[in-house]
Amino acid sequence: MAEKITPRAENFSEWYQDVVLQAKLADYSPVKGCMVIRPNGYALWENIQKELDQRIKKTGAKNAYFPLLIPESFLKKEAQHVEGFAPQCAVVTYAGGKELEEKYVVRPTSETIINSMFAKWIQSYRDLPLLINQWCNVMRWEMKTKLFLRTTEFLWQEGHTCHTSLEEAENKTRQMLEVYKNFAEEILAMPVWMGLKSESEKFAGALRTYSIESMMQDKKALQAGTSHNLASNFAKAFDTMFLDQDGKQKHVYQTSWGVSTRLIGGLIMTHSDDKGFVAPPRLAETHIVIVPILAQAQMKDKILEKATELSKTILERNEIKSLPYNIKINIDADETKQPGWKFHEYELLGVPIRLELGPKDLEKNQVVLARRDLDKKEFISLDILPQTIANHLVSMQKDLFEKAKKFRDQNTFQTYSYTEFKQTIETKGGFCLTAWCKDPVCENKIKEETKATIRVLPLDSIFQEIPEKEKCIVCQTKKPAIRVLVARSY
Repeated sequence: MAEKITPRAENFSEWYQDVVLQAKLADYSPVKGCMVIRPNGYALWENIQKELDQRIKKTGAKNAYFPLLIPESFLKKEAQHVEGFAPQCAVVTYAGGKELEEKYVVRPTSETIINSMFAKWIQSYRDLPLLINQWCNVMRWEMKTKLFLRTTEFLWQEGHTCHTSLEEAENKTRQMLEVYKNFAEEILAMPVWMGLKSESEKFAGALRTYSIESMMQDKKALQAGTSHNLASNFAKAFDTMFLDQDGKQKHVYQTSWGVSTRLIGGLIMTHSDDKGFVAPPRLAETHIVIVPILAQAQMKDKILEKATELSKTILERNEIKSLPYNIKINIDADETKQPGWKFHEYELLGVPIRLELGPKDLEKNQVVLARRDLDKKEFISLDILPQTIANHLVSMQKDLFEKAKKFRDQNTFQTYSYTEFKQTIETKGGFCLTAWCKDPVCENKIKEETKATIRVLPLDSIFQEIPEKEKCIVCQTKKPAIRVLVARSY
């Protein structure tokens, strides 16, 4: 019940954990560091998959599947890659009743094993571009875990593509970043900033890494998706080559990109409140719940009959059919629970719209409508109910995004000195837009002294334009400076 949820202002971390557990989104597993995704949470992941899969396929990618186990020798072929993942790898050394001649790594990501197949499949420029996506699980041995945000095993999609030129690979990398941005903002109602990662923060083995970053309600940043330009680094390790039109053998240029079940954690921390989970309509599993008030025995059959009729009428109306997703309605006729208990329960579970239908409502040809993100109820005539519901679902999706964007913008600050930056991070939190000289020494100082990191070099040009007199906040030297987004993060 919602009463068990720790208020956000009291302890944000405990609030988050309470929402995940009480809304039955996930639970702790007997396998240390892993989670069990419960039906409520998995329904969200299925909707994420369904919507994002369509967007990925529109870019030309096709789905495939590769083995969970990767020969250890594959990882060693790409030095930067194995160095980046070595501490997080789980290794299989014993199987079939004996020691294995070669160890297998449980995939932390699939670049290496996929490249071994690309080297086999690609012969000439006619085989390119090759665009592959995989929905799967991966394992990274995490020391500190948090449900959805960081677990030893998690679910994700990982895209892998091969191209004839570095320019084409760069265009694909940026295209997929845009796909993630649009998905996050249109479906999750989660505003994000796109940008380039610093050298120290990029993916192991990549030429460049881009990401989308979102602000949670505790003002920390969440990396919600990444897209990597791998250049020819993996291709050279695996001799993934093609015969070009000029008759010369060349290495392919590659990209990889992915999002994971971490998006559900971001969704929770962006929109939910002290009553529980809040689901944006475009991602919700159930959009409307009808709660019949069955206190009067002689009216029970009429009320249940009307509730069923209402559900059918709503689903058949053009206003509802024109929405860009299929509406699902639940009629809760469980007489073992009181209406008040149900109201709290559906607030906890985040159902966007609740309709209450009792004897007096039946007489007045109306229902009581409660929208999850608004702290009010309204009486709606049954004659205009479908249109009203459609309007509310559209406006709720929009309002959740605008509320989150306003919060992010109000907690994003420009800082012009190191003292001002440190004070802002410590007292206000949020995002700081500031100048950096690209020197790793200055970057490390920020990280060590404030526990904040350079999240991205924003791609939006308005953040890149720095007056000539503005210098790196750390060293204040005459080195050319760039605008960066800095924050504490998950």
